[in-house]
Amino acid sequence: MKLSRVQVGDPLPERAFKPDEVQLFMYNAAIWNPHRIHYDHPYTTGEEGHPGIVIDGPLQGDFLTQLVLEWVGTDGALSGFEYSNRKAAYIGETLRARGRITEVREAGSEVDIELAIVNEAGEVITPGKASVRFHH
Repeated sequence: MKLSRVQVGDPLPERAFKPDEVQLFMYNAAIWNPHRIHYDHPYTTGEEGHPGIVIDGPLQGDFLTQLVLEWVGTDGALSGFEYSNRKAAYIGETLRARGRITEVREAGSEVDIELAIVNEAGEVITPGKASVRFHH
């Protein structure tokens, strides 16, 4: 991806994610997260009142990072990133990571991107932003 070809409004290629119990188990083990809502269905539904196993918020942030890093490839680097989880997602759902270029700064070879994780109902459940700096 070369900066000269990037324009405001351009979308990033969308990615679909459908986490399963094994992925959540491995992810939570890697980040040392023992919260039972990510692996214990009876506890999650009975004690916490969720309809199913909850997909981690940080994992959704990682999905957004993957979207940007795959798009920029070796032409640049992530220079800024933020996201906010707004609504829970559950095992069995397919989540879509989306992005759109919101600003291109030629002088600094930098691009700003609006990001979102969208659930199957079309709701933005995790909005975010990223900045990418292209190599000269």
